[in-house]
Amino acid sequence: MVKVLSTGFYTTVQDLGRFGFQEFGVPYSGVMDERAARLANALLGNDPQDAVLEQTMTGSTLRFDVDTYIAITGANMQPKLDERPVELNRIVKVSQGSVLSFSASKRGFRSYLGVSGGFGSPNILESRSMYSPVTRENVIKKGDGLIISKVERSITLSHSHLKVDTAYLDSNIIDVHEGPEYEYLDSEQKKKLLDMSFLISKNNSRMAYQLDETFSNNLEPILTSGVFPGTVQLTPSGKLIVLMKDCQTTGGYPRVMQLTKEAISVLAQKYQGQKIKFNLLKY
Repeated sequence: MVKVLSTGFYTTVQDLGRFGFQEFGVPYSGVMDERAARLANALLGNDPQDAVLEQTMTGSTLRFDVDTYIAITGANMQPKLDERPVELNRIVKVSQGSVLSFSASKRGFRSYLGVSGGFGSPNILESRSMYSPVTRENVIKKGDGLIISKVERSITLSHSHLKVDTAYLDSNIIDVHEGPEYEYLDSEQKKKLLDMSFLISKNNSRMAYQLDETFSNNLEPILTSGVFPGTVQLTPSGKLIVLMKDCQTTGGYPRVMQLTKEAISVLAQKYQGQKIKFNLLKY
């Protein structure tokens, strides 16, 4: 069991997502930065689908009531184990009674905590990802007890360091493919869309990232059609909205671009006031 002593800004249990229920209006959910989450599980020898703790902007404080191993990836929220700094992107042994704490992020926006065997939150619709009303809560609460498995095997710890490429945490380049309605933009609009830098607005969340700049729009609304995490919608007001992991499953705004899976991880580590630039990939 892991006791939640404090929660941080927005902390949830997530796995790779909830698939096969979109026809019923159930979002995919799952980790925002799949790259970081997969790394945490890989370091621990977990299944890629095992649940991790996703922390946004500021981290939680947790007390471990069992011995286990952990790995922390993604944003650097200055983790400490019993007040001693913890290195990112490596396996760390945690003893019963130890307290793991996080602060405000000094690089990136979302941090991931993996534990041996993954977090055992309720498995609902084939996923442990938190998303209300599918799950009872949207986020973890102070006083919660998070279930983790008893460690059945020892992990040999090494002083060697795995070289991890974390440059994506600082990148502002968002790789995209053409969306279904991209072809209806005129040549000037297409050029502007790819030449401009866009500022992330205060309206950013697990559901969507809105961008501040207004982009000229003379496209007609479309019939309600399927959308996915990474779909870039162009609203009638000329605002661009990038849908993220908790997005709706259908929408009526033109879908002008689609982020790659890797680009979703890049954007997930960005916050209000940072700039991004779209890079159109050719088939």
